Amino acid sequence: MLKKRRNDKDDLKPSFSPVSAEIAAVSPPPVSAVSGQEKTVIGQHISVEGVVRGKENLVIEGSMKGSIELEKHQVTVGPNGKVEAEIHADNVIISGRLVGNIKAQGKVEITKEADFCGEIKAQRISVEDGAYLKAVIELERPSDKKEMPKPFSPTASGTDKSPTSASPELSKGK
Repeated sequence: MLKKRRNDKDDLKPSFSPVSAEIAAVSPPPVSAVSGQEKTVIGQHISVEGVVRGKENLVIEGSMKGSIELEKHQVTVGPNGKVEAEIHADNVIISGRLVGNIKAQGKVEITKEADFCGEIKAQRISVEDGAYLKAVIELERPSDKKEMPKPFSPTASGTDKSPTSASPELSKGK
């Protein structure tokens, strides 16, 4: 009987090893492969509240309130999407309603169906004709480019005259 019990225990061991082999076979692909292919969709009849973090693209057709952190991926607010959130992503496409702030490492694209209100900080931005946009926009320069010269200002030109002292002289000539 002891031998039989030992065999029973041995029979249990192989049943666990295929599970671990399956897990290894189902391990997630590298991030570079995920970024171009995989995406998560929040459907039109789904409402999410809270923080969303991940390593794949996100499409929002429903409603979302909170924070979205997908640093190296794209966030798309679809035509039916209603979002109130802080978004940190690589690229952002807005076709629905978005109230909040966007920090994009790449491009923010606002389509003609969009309704956006908030702040945008990105490398590039495009706005289609017909989009509703109420925003503060800051376009960042890549760090490897030189700084642009400052715009001309009368005080920076080296003259000591201020614009108010020049006004009386102009009025004397009339």
